[in-house]
Amino acid sequence: MAVLLTKLSRRRALLLAPLLAIGLAATACSAPGTDRSSNAEPDAAVKTELGTAPITLEMYAETGFPLAKALADEFSKQHSNVTFNIREDQFTVIVENAPRVMASDNSPDIIRLPTMVDLVKDSLLKNLDPYFTAYGWDKFPASQLMQLRVGENIRGSGSLYGMGLGYSVTGVFYNKKLAEQVGMTQPPATVAEFEELLAKAKTGGVQPIMQFNKNTAGINFPHQALQNQFGDPTQVADWIFQKPGATFDTPAALKATQTIQKWAQAGYFPKDANALDYAGMVGEFQKGNGLFMFNGDWESANLDKAMPGNVGFFLFPTESAGGKHVAMSAPNTFGVSAKAKNPDAAAYFLNWVHTNAKAREIAVTVGGSSPGGPSDLPVPAAAPNTVLAETLKASQQLGAENGAVDFTANATGGIFAAAITPEMQKLVAGQQTPEGYVKAVQAEYEKELSR
Repeated sequence: MAVLLTKLSRRRALLLAPLLAIGLAATACSAPGTDRSSNAEPDAAVKTELGTAPITLEMYAETGFPLAKALADEFSKQHSNVTFNIREDQFTVIVENAPRVMASDNSPDIIRLPTMVDLVKDSLLKNLDPYFTAYGWDKFPASQLMQLRVGENIRGSGSLYGMGLGYSVTGVFYNKKLAEQVGMTQPPATVAEFEELLAKAKTGGVQPIMQFNKNTAGINFPHQALQNQFGDPTQVADWIFQKPGATFDTPAALKATQTIQKWAQAGYFPKDANALDYAGMVGEFQKGNGLFMFNGDWESANLDKAMPGNVGFFLFPTESAGGKHVAMSAPNTFGVSAKAKNPDAAAYFLNWVHTNAKAREIAVTVGGSSPGGPSDLPVPAAAPNTVLAETLKASQQLGAENGAVDFTANATGGIFAAAITPEMQKLVAGQQTPEGYVKAVQAEYEKELSR
């Protein structure tokens, strides 16, 4: 899932600048177990011309997110000598497979990055600094690429190891007809108001939240939304970026987990959430089975087609009225494998994604997110009275409030699959306590950092 997804949108790449004020980024590289900081020397010779010789670019992308394929198809239309061979897997599968796939002789040229730290440490990702210079990526807002940098084992600085295919924001989609049915006239201003709507929906026979939790923990979306509000989001960012001393076992994380448990016990999530995958969740929401759905703007265009005029979007509300919004927001990160057979063509594609007018349009209309790139390039406008227009507006708002934070699922290479997903599944099934959940996630985190 994108979570993680994942899996970060709108109006201008400039809006992503705040993304890093709270934190975001990438990681470092060299022989396994060693650090490759920004002082490491990247390959010097790169080519910025695609040429006319036949090229097949191998891409490893995430299932359920059509943006990568849409961009690849358009690129091939414009460059007939280039074809793409695209393999897709679910996010958790990519997390598990990425190191092995990238270390093989058949390593993909372009790969959706679940995380960057371990891949860089193990010399599996190509240092993109030469392309940064060759293509003039210094014209991009620095904060847009900051989260994709790694140096001295600290994300947010050092060498560049990834680029975004769309820069997204997460929040809450809602069914307008059902909202009217439960008396919701405007988006809730506080967490308490949001919970009041959940209770009204349940009492009125409306499924309050349509959320998946199979294969990957979709309920981590509302969990982190709550965690971001119940404490200082910089603590969340410090933990994600492995700052020394950072911990998941905080009062904010515990309160968020207790709230998720309460919602599960109240029936605010589907009874079969642990048997519901991402596609199933979206399908049920489109059928009108759910007032709210925690998700990202990448679904905007799809929802506008499936539910025209009946979908709204808002940033998850603050704990106290008038507070600043905080939301998970990050690029749909792709990198170039260190063993890529066509690294120059892969980098050419990544540059094209950010600078070509048609590619930027696809980022908005298909990906539902900001295309990023140079801040002086216009972002294609969304049609009025669409949920896509609302998600673009929400991204602007998040940028203005400096409230973007990365996904907890991206803290380590295995945290999402090894701890967050199974422990969240047990929590909503009544087989784990809130205290046990936060301690289990922190224990896995420490285990992975000690390797």
